[in-house]
Amino acid sequence: MSFEITILGSSSATPIYQRHPTAQVINIHERFFLMDCGEGTLIQLNRYRIKFHRINHIFISHLHGDHYLGLLGLISTMHLQGRTTELHIYSAPELREIVEIQLKYSETNLRYPINWHFTDPKRPGTVYEDDLLVVECFPLNHRIPCTGFLFREKQRPRKLIRERLAEYQVPVSAYPILKAGQDFVTETGSIIPNRELTLDPQRARSYAFCSDTIYDPRLTDTVRGVDLLYHEATFLSDLEDRARETFHSTAGQAAAIARDAQVKRLIIGHFSARYKNLYPLLEEAKAVYASTTLAMEGDRFSIE
Repeated sequence: MSFEITILGSSSATPIYQRHPTAQVINIHERFFLMDCGEGTLIQLNRYRIKFHRINHIFISHLHGDHYLGLLGLISTMHLQGRTTELHIYSAPELREIVEIQLKYSETNLRYPINWHFTDPKRPGTVYEDDLLVVECFPLNHRIPCTGFLFREKQRPRKLIRERLAEYQVPVSAYPILKAGQDFVTETGSIIPNRELTLDPQRARSYAFCSDTIYDPRLTDTVRGVDLLYHEATFLSDLEDRARETFHSTAGQAAAIARDAQVKRLIIGHFSARYKNLYPLLEEAKAVYASTTLAMEGDRFSIE
């Protein structure tokens, strides 16, 4: 089943060199989530033929414009195209005021409801959960309150081996305990080990999104062992002082988080407009953590 991230934007602050500000679409089991919504996100959704009406949940990391200025355009276009399904937005509470005042003065009465879910940038917590997935938020260390997000599949039950069930004449009533990992006890008291009747389930997959943050080793515990980590890498290491001053990270620092957290793959993005050529950023990161990739617009990252 699908677990895929599509990069819509990877620039910091300024759209430049055909790069747009931060935005990503996350497809998990055909549930579509939008992560941040920088300027031009609607254009990018159309460019990469992503049906944005399938997006029912939008997560905004913080209230710097390059992470949310595309939101009103997206909301308005959904309205103009006749959306009636409710939209869920997860953000700092102030974003609601920003959106509603613009809708008020444009005299726009949306055809669909917006359900707001407010994050607390000072403490972690669960912000979304369904039968297959949990999304958690966690604090990032930026100049203004900022939130990271962690998407985790729930562990699926063990898979039943139908032929073995028939062979041992296992009743349907015993299926739930087998899926939970317990052995089967026959009417005569014989124990059939669970491994004889079931297979291991598909491994639960995970993705962590760290938008704007100064280098903060405390993140390693939060994102430890995830399959895929996105971490901002605004500058090269020769501008480490500038990164610290603006509460951003260098490519090498992002890679250090990935290495220390033992993640499987790292994507770096949020590139400064001073870099037309991004490969020096990639080289710096790969020198610290080899399994690093640039967040290039239109790229899709699948977690198998």
